Amino acid sequence: MKIREIQSLLNAEVLTCKDSLDRDVRSACGSDMMSDVLAYVKDQAVLLTGLVNMQVVRTAEMMDMVCVVFVRNKVPTDDILALAEAKDIVIMTTSERMFDACGILYEAGLRKGD
Repeated sequence: MKIREIQSLLNAEVLTCKDSLDRDVRSACGSDMMSDVLAYVKDQAVLLTGLVNMQVVRTAEMMDMVCVVFVRNKVPTDDILALAEAKDIVIMTTSERMFDACGILYEAGLRKGD
């Protein structure tokens, strides 16, 4: 699935790396606990979270994730956006709740990693 499709499905606003929306995403992870995300080792993933801090971007970078979607209208600070831009990680925000956002992506064919 392309990041562009995720943006459309979740009616999300793209905040960084708008030129990277045609990148592929093969799996997804929804969590507010970055320790759980670290246990989920799979590249080319999208992270859905309601946690808004620098550790989200640092975790996404460590796990080779290409996109972070902040749920529940969470908007990251400028320093978070700057770090994501520097690391070439697409940041989006959606009004969807995490459960609903994960369900929408699952229904569209995006699954967990192996």
